[in-house]
Amino acid sequence: MKAMILAAGRGERMRPLTDMIPKPLLPVGGTPLIEWHIKNLAKNGFKEIVINIAHLGHLIPKTLGDGSRWGVQIYYSDEQESGALESLGGILKALDILGNEPFLVVNGDIYCDYSFNPNFDLKEKLAHLILVPNPSHNKEGDFGLEDSLILNKSDELYTFSGIGYYNPKIFQDIRASKAPLAPLLREIAEQKELSGELYEGLWYDIGTPERLKEINENF
Repeated sequence: MKAMILAAGRGERMRPLTDMIPKPLLPVGGTPLIEWHIKNLAKNGFKEIVINIAHLGHLIPKTLGDGSRWGVQIYYSDEQESGALESLGGILKALDILGNEPFLVVNGDIYCDYSFNPNFDLKEKLAHLILVPNPSHNKEGDFGLEDSLILNKSDELYTFSGIGYYNPKIFQDIRASKAPLAPLLREIAEQKELSGELYEGLWYDIGTPERLKEINENF
C-alpha cells in the first residue's frame, strides 16, 4: 500500500511563519513536522510515499530528498504551477502515482502517534476514516460512529483526524479540479459505504502558531 501526505496548503492561519517556510516543514520537537509522518510510515512498513507540493513547494524535496535516508521512495506531485488544489484535487492529481490499489492519505499538518497500517483491509467499504475526540477548536465534531460505520448525523460527533484509507475507484469518475474532500466523504457516508474507528492516542492539529507553540512546549 502507498501513502500520500497532503502538504500543498498555503497555511494562511500559520502566517507569518508560513511566509518563508511551507507548513509541513515547521519544526515540532526540533524536527520538521512532515518528517515525523515519514518516520512513522517507514517504521510501520510503508515503502512508497507521495507528497503533493505547492506553496514554497521546492523547499520540501530540497529538505526531504528521495526518501532513501528513511528507507522509502518519495514521489512528488507538483501543484506549484496550478496552485494548491485542496485535499480532493490533490488526490486526483496524484492518482497516476498512487495506482489502482487502496492507499492511505494523511494530512501534513497534524502530529500523531497513530500506527499507519500498510495492510489495512477496507473489506467491502469504499473508505475508512480515523476519528479522534473533539479538540477545543472543533467542539461540534464532524462525523458520528456506530458499529464501525461513519454517519453524517448522530447524537455524538467526533473529529476527522485527517487520516484515511481509500479505494481509488471512488475518485476515478470525478473531474480533476480544486476541491475539498469533505463533501465526497459525506456522500459516501450517506451511502453507508464509509467505515471508521475512534483513535484516542496522541493527536494534534497544528493549524495555528499558538497550537504549534503549545505542542513544542509540551514535547
